[in-house]
Formats: sequence, C-alpha cells, structure tokens
Amino acid sequence: MTYLSKEENNILEVVPHVELEKYLGKWYEIAHLPAKFQEGCNDTTATYTLSKNGSISVLNECTKNGKAKQAKGKAKVVDKNSNAKLKVTFFWPFYGDYWIINLGKDYDYTVVGTPNRKYLWILSRTLQMDDKLFSQLIEFVKARGFDVSKLIKTSHKL
Repeated sequence: MTYLSKEENNILEVVPHVELEKYLGKWYEIAHLPAKFQEGCNDTTATYTLSKNGSISVLNECTKNGKAKQAKGKAKVVDKNSNAKLKVTFFWPFYGDYWIINLGKDYDYTVVGTPNRKYLWILSRTLQMDDKLFSQLIEFVKARGFDVSKLIKTSHKL
C-alpha cells in the first residue's frame, strides 16, 4: 500500500492561466512567510522583465538596515498550459518553486506559494492593499494549508 504525504494528498492548485506579459512589471510585497534570505527586509519589491531568450529576469529589492539590497535571478515557466508554475533561481543551479495560486483579474494582486507550504508571498501593484482583500487572501491561503500565524506584513516607508 502506498501512503501519500500531506503535500501529495493536498496538492496546491494554481490559477488556470497567467498572461505573462500582464504579470511582468513591479510588484510590492504586502506580506510573506518567514524566509532566512528576507530577514530584516523592508520596502520589498519584485520586478519581472522578459529576457530576449524568453526567460524571465527577476529583480528583488529591499531595504535592510537602511541600505538598499538587490538579488537578481531568473525564472522559467515549467507548466506551459497555465504559465502559473515557475522555477526561480538566484543561485544557479538551484531552483525553487514559484506557483501563482491567486491572481486578481486585473493583475492588481497575486499570491505566490510553494507546494510544500514553506514559502508564501502576497504581492500588489500598489504599496498598500485594501484590508478587506487582504483578509480574504489570508483566509484563502489558510484554507490551502499555509500557516498564517507566521505571516509577516511588509513595512513600506518609500
């Protein structure tokens, strides 16, 4: 008999389709689950641009201890049917999952998570998000097995 792990038994669903051209551009981080590489970061943004070779360039920026920090990476679509499952690398050859699990119809907000529920980001095209929408997104990710008690709201002083 085969036993499924919690993650395999509770597969994280992604949005049905992402138009990459609409997804490109600058996103402001509204909240995230703790990640070692983000400790002490404020004013966090992610900017996605299409490279000539078809990959997506990623520029993550934040302010840490009053200093501007940047991390440059690459993303590649691994599910061409939906464009919602990507792999991202900042330290080649190591890639991490980047799954788009919620997306505003006008591409004004997005929720990105990993299938193991360890990482989560709530992003917006604007510095602030409506409280009602934020609450709805918290309930959305909670229902999908993310530990919202650890969620950190991102401070923006821009």
